[in-house]
Amino acid sequence: MTTIVPTSEEDPALAVVRFTAELAWADAGADVAEPQVTRLCVEAQECMVMGRWLDLASLMLTSADLVFSKVSDKDLECIFTVICNLVSKLESSDEELEVAKLISTKVTQQPNDKPAMRLKILFNLYNLLGAPTSRFFVYMQALNLALNGKVTDHVTPSFKKIDSFLKEWNIGVKDQRNLFLTIANILKESKSSTKDSFKFLTKYLATFSGEDSLAMSEAKEEAVRTVIEFVKAPDMFQCDLLDMPAVGQLEKDAKYALVYQLLKIFLTQRLDAYLEFQAANSTLLKSHGLVHEDCITKMRLMSLVDLGCNESGQIPYALIKDTLRIEDDEVELWVVKAITAKLIDCKMDQMNQVVIVNRCTERIFGQQQWQSLRSKLATWRGNISSLINTIQANKAVEEGSQAMQGMAIR
Repeated sequence: MTTIVPTSEEDPALAVVRFTAELAWADAGADVAEPQVTRLCVEAQECMVMGRWLDLASLMLTSADLVFSKVSDKDLECIFTVICNLVSKLESSDEELEVAKLISTKVTQQPNDKPAMRLKILFNLYNLLGAPTSRFFVYMQALNLALNGKVTDHVTPSFKKIDSFLKEWNIGVKDQRNLFLTIANILKESKSSTKDSFKFLTKYLATFSGEDSLAMSEAKEEAVRTVIEFVKAPDMFQCDLLDMPAVGQLEKDAKYALVYQLLKIFLTQRLDAYLEFQAANSTLLKSHGLVHEDCITKMRLMSLVDLGCNESGQIPYALIKDTLRIEDDEVELWVVKAITAKLIDCKMDQMNQVVIVNRCTERIFGQQQWQSLRSKLATWRGNISSLINTIQANKAVEEGSQAMQGMAIR
């Protein structure tokens, strides 16, 4: 027989059970309701005495849907604070995860009803948890709730801390993929900058390396999505997608080979290649929501950058005109556009009709670009070393000259 330990004040957990039970049986009449409320309170006391915290959590959550619909936000928050605090009584991480799953599953069942309050409850629960596995589970539940309940602005600030979260959670590759893809979807839904969504899509794709073809195929649709997002974005001109195996699989794919070809054009070729591709595949571009005029604008800028990287520091106006397929009076306009987009650092020599390039942004940064950078750094190091030697030599000559003048004066 269970012994109930009396207390001067009712335990908060027992008070929640009593409150929710009275709420659930309110319409049944006192004769029916009172025995039921008493029964549930006794059961709750037994759970508390025996340390059956999972059973107690389940009992407290029995009328959760009713509580959400009939209780004020202030009372709702108080009730779930008590329920969530049960995790502090658990001794094992496995038990903690089970209780966290039970609470978060109940909280996320109706994401369109008070979604902001439900999110607040989940984050309160998250902060009470100690085990990384439990924290990751609740965080993912919160992300999905935000997405389904259309309150994504409540979770996007936390994305700045994802790197530190990952160190804390120490999750596996599959969980990382789920996390990155969910975040990318949230950022797309929240109308954040394309760069933010693209960043997490590329993180997702980067987790696929050395996989077998079956596992790699899981990323195929998202690889296509990432390529299209890059091509569409008016402010992205550099990426490493061509180096990713998840994207590389598209090259020989019967359905998506043309998407890979389009990416390769934008990253390694010029406007004429795009125009030829568009003439043969206009339907494909439209099916992915690509606007031909926008693609031309982006390819002109990328073609100009390519000229800057490959024309020995000087680009004739005539070459820009022919490559970008523009009129003579538009050349300087497009150079200014490239400067504004921070794609190129240059000066325009109107007298000699050339653009003098100081620096330009590489569209891809692979092995060749690293070797080029290494060569430039070696050259700069040599120049600086020569300059230092020259200064030291001049200083020695000057000191020697001063010494001779001193002797002459004596």
